[in-house]
Amino acid sequence: MQTPRVPDGAGFTRRSFLKGASVAAVTGGAAAQAIAPPTERVVRFGPGLHELTLKINGEARKVRVEPRTTLLDALRDRLDLTGSKKICDRGACGGCTVLLDGEPVNACMMLAFDAEGHEVETIEGLADGDDLHPLQRAFLECDALQCGFCTPGMVMSGVACLRAGQATSRERIAECVSGNLCRCGTYTRVVDAIELAARRGGGR
Repeated sequence: MQTPRVPDGAGFTRRSFLKGASVAAVTGGAAAQAIAPPTERVVRFGPGLHELTLKINGEARKVRVEPRTTLLDALRDRLDLTGSKKICDRGACGGCTVLLDGEPVNACMMLAFDAEGHEVETIEGLADGDDLHPLQRAFLECDALQCGFCTPGMVMSGVACLRAGQATSRERIAECVSGNLCRCGTYTRVVDAIELAARRGGGR
């Protein structure tokens, strides 16, 4: 039995279907190729020391570290910036807090290689010579430290709070430093110090 012939222009024919499918395949492939994201070059580092450049306190510093080295260990062991303290080494206490592009981070939880290309600020970068940062002066005036081990991390979290304009109430200040633990229990005086610095406009 012969298949009835469909007149031209009256619906689909086998030939028009195949032609359309071919065009769609070609144009669809071109479109997919046009919108496909470019393949990024992945750099892999094997065991051993590798050099990277970190921008710390406004200065480019070259350092050779293993890929597994944390930012905290690079700062303390390779660059002699020991202000950031290694206490819990698991991101629970905030003693190693530094600012990364202005945001507080736990340096023990970040690989040094991941900090490359970012602005890192440590407690050593706050004072201008003998001129202390307003928050550092406020910590002294309010006696906001006892053993002082947690103080660098507290100060860095406090500076981030001040710069972001978040020191608007004691409750908000306490929230800003809630990731920083103090075994001596000077929390109230820490809040006093940040509040005092805020009143003096100390968010530089």
